[in-house]
Amino acid sequence: MWAASCLASCCAACACNACQTVVSGISRRSARIAYCGLFALSLIVAWILREVAAPLMEKIPWINHFHQTPDREWFETDAVLRVSLGNFLFFSILSLLMVGVKNQKDPRDSLHHGGWMMKVICWCLLVIFMFFLPNEIVSFYESTSKFGSGLFLLVQVVLLLDFVHSWNDTWVGYDEQFWYTALLVVSLVCYVATFSFSGVLFYLFTPSGQECGLNTFFIVMTLILVFVFAIITLHPTVSGSILPASVISLYCTYLCYSGLASEPRDYACNGLHKHSKAVSTGTLTVGLLTTVLSVVYSAVRAGSSTTLLSPPSSPRAGGEKPLLPLDKRDEHEEKENVAKPVTYSYSFFHIIFSLASMYSAMLLTGWSTSVGESGRLVDVGWPSVWVRIITSWATAGLFIWSMVAPHLFPDRDF
Repeated sequence: MWAASCLASCCAACACNACQTVVSGISRRSARIAYCGLFALSLIVAWILREVAAPLMEKIPWINHFHQTPDREWFETDAVLRVSLGNFLFFSILSLLMVGVKNQKDPRDSLHHGGWMMKVICWCLLVIFMFFLPNEIVSFYESTSKFGSGLFLLVQVVLLLDFVHSWNDTWVGYDEQFWYTALLVVSLVCYVATFSFSGVLFYLFTPSGQECGLNTFFIVMTLILVFVFAIITLHPTVSGSILPASVISLYCTYLCYSGLASEPRDYACNGLHKHSKAVSTGTLTVGLLTTVLSVVYSAVRAGSSTTLLSPPSSPRAGGEKPLLPLDKRDEHEEKENVAKPVTYSYSFFHIIFSLASMYSAMLLTGWSTSVGESGRLVDVGWPSVWVRIITSWATAGLFIWSMVAPHLFPDRDF
């Protein structure tokens, strides 16, 4: 017994020293990566608890206070939502604390980039505390998460549009034949992939002998939008580049596939899983990994986006220069006295992670409506289908608006 206690103490001390070494090595440049790592850790914890915590939660009186014990899927969903709620509160508190940070001399700048040992401890305590909350609060968070997930998807679409237009402007700005040829090649590849993908969708999700009018409508509507993108882009009034249109066409087709693939496994028109009755651990792992990478990329992209996040005082947002040039000594003194502005909005950066926490919870729980076999899957169920399809249509609407708005309102800056 004494030996076991000593061994446990040694292991705890080693773990503590390891954590201190890791957090002390986090610098200003790697802070955003550390936040992404903490967020990814929260998803892994949520997934693990979804798989193993149900028997334990059934014995907790303030959680299982029902006259008849719910199904196992209810406890799995509840575990994911409680971890997500702790993660949401952690990043929401940080977002509120970071409101108004404009330069690096602000004490809160150090809080954003440092204090990682305290942050990890606070995160752990918040997640643990969520399991002491009554079910009514978790139920309210579940309802709110559906709206938060929609906001996160909207931000994701805006970031994609910003990325595509920046990509096009960069290559066109080189004004060389090679880059114009590259634009044409990439656009052709995207269109070939789009139409090939559409053919695969017809094959998988409109099987012969089945009435699959809804799936056919989704696919045909996506193809119509693809042609609308090309027509608007090539219109003489717009005279846009074909690259953004081709990339958005491929993305909308992917969203259509993602929505159709999220249909319940027992749905006759879901040919992708027609012969699959169960989900292997490998399939579940791949689904979770894809979710993690997608959410983390969106958060990182939002954290570095000059369009969405740069405060007015940021060098990325531009600034006023003095009318008369300073001499070198005055310029050196001014640089020492003036604090460096922050390069992105810390508050909005944490908001992205808060919304991503809601979105990931909905993915892991099948939007909190799937039961039975679907409850064991990542992102499966009719709510997920409609969210993906509506996101595809929203992407199309925003892209069309980005093309026609400058011509409809020439006096406004877009």
